[in-house]
Amino acid sequence: MIADPFAWVYAQLTRLLLSLGMTAVWAQTTLRFVGAAVLATVLLVSTFFLIWGERKLLARFQDRLGPNRVGPWGVFQTVADFVKLIGKEIIIPTHADKVVYLLAPLLVVLSVVGIWAVIPMAPGVVGTDLEVGVLYIVAIGAIGTLGIMMAGWSSNNKYALIGAFRSVAQLVSYEVPMVLVLLVPVILASSMSLVGIVDAQAGMWFIVMAPVAALVFLVTSIAENGRAPFDLLEAESEIVAGFNIEYSALAFGMFFVAEFLHSFTIGAVVATLFLGGWRGPGAEAYPLLGFVYFLLKTLAIWFLIVWIRATLPRVRIDQMLGFNWKFLTPVALGILMLTALVDKMSAAAGWNRALVLILANAAAVTVILLSVRAYARFQRRTDQAKGLPAAVEARPAAAH
Repeated sequence: MIADPFAWVYAQLTRLLLSLGMTAVWAQTTLRFVGAAVLATVLLVSTFFLIWGERKLLARFQDRLGPNRVGPWGVFQTVADFVKLIGKEIIIPTHADKVVYLLAPLLVVLSVVGIWAVIPMAPGVVGTDLEVGVLYIVAIGAIGTLGIMMAGWSSNNKYALIGAFRSVAQLVSYEVPMVLVLLVPVILASSMSLVGIVDAQAGMWFIVMAPVAALVFLVTSIAENGRAPFDLLEAESEIVAGFNIEYSALAFGMFFVAEFLHSFTIGAVVATLFLGGWRGPGAEAYPLLGFVYFLLKTLAIWFLIVWIRATLPRVRIDQMLGFNWKFLTPVALGILMLTALVDKMSAAAGWNRALVLILANAAAVTVILLSVRAYARFQRRTDQAKGLPAAVEARPAAAH
C-alpha cells in the first residue's frame, strides 16, 4: 500500500521527465507548471458542483426542491447553464473600454484561483511555501477588488459605476479588520507562512486560542466576497445588478464562477489559519487522510457561509459601513493587542499559553457583549428622546 500517493505520483513523473532527457531543474519547473494547471482546472471544474450544492442547500433552507430536472438530483443543471452561456454572444456596450471590460472578469477569477497557490492541502502538498504567505493572500485578494472596479468603470453604465463605488467602500474598508485579525495566527505561530501556521497548530487549533479573531475573519471574508448579508455590490432592488449589469455570456459566467469559488476558498483559508488545516489523527502517516480532513473542514465553513446567506437579510450601505468601522475594526484592533500582550506575558512568566489565551478571549467576549448592551440602551434612550418609535415594538396581544 502506498502511504503517500502524492509523493509517489511526483516521483514517477520526475522519473519520466528525466528519462526523456530533461535536466533535474527543468523537470522540476515543468512539474510545477503542470501542477498549477491541474490545480486550476480542478478548482474551476469543482465550481459546477459547488454551484449545484449551494442551490440545493438554499432550496432546502427555503423549503423547496431546487434543481431536479437535468440529470440525477439536478446535478447537471449547472452544466446546462454553462452550455447556454458559452453559446451566447459577449456584447460589449457602446463607448465601453473594451480592453478593461474584457480583462476585468479574468482578473476576478485569477485572484480567487491564485489564493490556492499557498494553501497546504496535505502534508507536502502545497503549490509554494511562501514565507509571506499571509501577505500574499491579502495582496491577491485585492486584485479581485481591482477587477470589480474595472468592470464597473469600463461598462459605461451608471448602475455599474455605483456598484464599483460600493465595492471600493465595502471591500477596502472590510480589509482593515481582516488584516488586523490575520496577524493573530501570525503571532501565535511566529510565522507568516501558511505551512508554518498549520505546523504550529499540531497541539491545538488556533480557533480554540483565538475564537474572536476567527469569527471576525470569517465575517470580513464574507463581506469581501460580497455575499449576503453584504451583497450590496449587486443589489437588484437598488442598482439592478451592480458592476456586472452589462456583462453577458461567458464574461458574466466568469464573475459567477469567481463568486461561488471564493466562498469555498474562504472555507479553505479559515480551515488553514484556525482549524489546523490538514491536521488530524493519522494525517502525517497517511497524507491522503490529511487531504480528506482539509476538505471536510473547508466544506464545513462553506456550509456555514451558505447557511448565513440563506438566513440573514441584506443590510443597508450605512448599516454595513457602521458595523465595520464602529464594531468590527475596534474589536479586531483590541483582540490583536490583547493577543500580542497575553502571548508575550505568558512566555515571559511561564504560564500555560493556551489557557491564558482562552481566558483572555472569554474576558474580551464579555466586554464586547456588555458594550453592545450599553450601546443598545443608549440608542434606545436617544430614539425615545427624539420621539422616534422603538426599533422593536412589543407584539400586540392576539385577538380572541
